[in-house]
Amino acid sequence: MDRRFFFKWLGGLALSGAAVTAYSFGIEPGFLLRVQRYALTPPGWPSDFKLRIAALADIHMGEPYMSLKHLERIVEAANTLEPDLILLLGDYAAGHRWVTHKITIADTAGILTQLKAPLGTHAILGNHDWWDDRQAQKRRSGPNLYGEALKTAGLPVYENDGVRLDHKGRPFWLLGLADQIAFTNGRNSFTGLDDLNATLAKVGDDAPVILMIHEPDGFTKVPSRVSLTLAGHTHGGQVRLFGYSPVVPSAYGNRFAYGHIVEDDRHLIVSGGLGCSILPVRFGVPPEINLIELGA
Repeated sequence: MDRRFFFKWLGGLALSGAAVTAYSFGIEPGFLLRVQRYALTPPGWPSDFKLRIAALADIHMGEPYMSLKHLERIVEAANTLEPDLILLLGDYAAGHRWVTHKITIADTAGILTQLKAPLGTHAILGNHDWWDDRQAQKRRSGPNLYGEALKTAGLPVYENDGVRLDHKGRPFWLLGLADQIAFTNGRNSFTGLDDLNATLAKVGDDAPVILMIHEPDGFTKVPSRVSLTLAGHTHGGQVRLFGYSPVVPSAYGNRFAYGHIVEDDRHLIVSGGLGCSILPVRFGVPPEINLIELGA
């Protein structure tokens, strides 16, 4: 089912149920927040190497659903988890037209700098960050206004790049893949900036690897050298019933819709995200912060 058609259908259906409408369009997307926890020791990650990661995906800033005050509450909640490392998985731009007040990426970045972790906060960009930058779309290249604002605020942004970090004397690599559908070519046709081989080439030793990607579809090409891949983009389908999402923005449907996915002993965690795309609706998949404990 086409995603836009589904959400239009859902909107029409909601008119027949006031309670469902109030919850899915008002309460769940704008007020609820949960911490979704994962504890794992994936292949290639030493069992005695404990690392605590907080991941925030798909913020989609814009009032009334994601105001600066709401983002401040999310940041405060993330900080109380006392993570060693904080990862931002892309899509800071509003992903729908139901915005009563636009919020600049500079203001958003100012709040995100309040995130606190010993190993810092690290970011990638999402498709909406590229789609919302009209000049970058015309150039078919960067720089991207969202990425530049994050960098100006002191937040590193990775596009086919990475960094070697050390936690309590133990090294690991953090990599970030550039967006896979950055440029629009017409209806349902896109060109990406992603270069997985170039990204993996940044790894200079045998330390374990964590990879950030925005769209989880790229996981099909991720090798076993990567211990853990983290993605956003799908929002868990925004509507999820009994573990099934009717519409997922992925070529693989529910395969990569949400949660901890293991294929060929390779591990992927797909965040349900914080904001909304197309329509400000969530049902059965409330906004979430992900807390991943490695070496657990």
